[in-house]
Amino acid sequence: MDTVTRDIQRPAPYTLLYADDVFLASDSKNDLEQLVQKWDDRLTQYGLRLNLNKTEFLTTDPHETGTITVSGSDLPRTERFKYLVSTLSANGELRYEIASRINATWMKWRSTTGVLYDRHINKRLKSKIYRNVVRPVALYGSECWPTIKDNERRLAVMETKMLRWTSGVTRLDHIRNEDIRDRYGVAPIVEKLRERRLRRYGHAIRANENSLAKIGLNIEVDGKRPKGRPKQRWLDTLDGDLKASRLHPDQAFDRAKWRSQSRRADPAVNRTKTEEKEEEEIN
Repeated sequence: MDTVTRDIQRPAPYTLLYADDVFLASDSKNDLEQLVQKWDDRLTQYGLRLNLNKTEFLTTDPHETGTITVSGSDLPRTERFKYLVSTLSANGELRYEIASRINATWMKWRSTTGVLYDRHINKRLKSKIYRNVVRPVALYGSECWPTIKDNERRLAVMETKMLRWTSGVTRLDHIRNEDIRDRYGVAPIVEKLRERRLRRYGHAIRANENSLAKIGLNIEVDGKRPKGRPKQRWLDTLDGDLKASRLHPDQAFDRAKWRSQSRRADPAVNRTKTEEKEEEEIN
């Protein structure tokens, strides 16, 4: 498919291909309709088929009405859809993406409860399972989230419930959340979100000019922002991350220094390293 459509593909991010998934974007509705029709004709020419039942139309213009027509069929219009597990919304909000990540994380957590609920298994192993199996599901795709306080709160509440239920502790026991977190040596998920954003930002700064990461970082969207309180953008979130970590974008070219200052290691990792060092000294 990549070969037969190479001459009609547009530069990223207006055309994205991943296996048999195609993402097409344009600045106008009419141009997008012509582009999709061109793709449909080209694929048909080589014995392939554009699945119109799985193809959807999404616009970020709230004043745009209707949808686009391909081969005489109107594409269903949607306000959100999933692309490579991530949920994209027409208004750019993260509400549905956060809800999807939380649901997926709970499903992964329930699949591991046979270990996490077992009182005969030590806390060190439970901590490893949570940090390496459960939490990555919640953080998937978070590098590009323009998170707000409400999103961070929802993720923090989810994490606290998981750790409390793993410990068999309820609110009636009057044990602080910080004490539960320290028991398993788990860093707050909000700090892990910041770490992933800064790591992604460092990769984007060091990337080649023709790479998708650098194109996405430098892209400029035409038009003016609407009146009222502006929505949180990824760069706005990143500005707060840089201040909290006391980093400057120029420091990203020093990979080792950037990693050491932006990384928020879990206390359990530091404990393990300390224990390994003590064992080596004893031996």
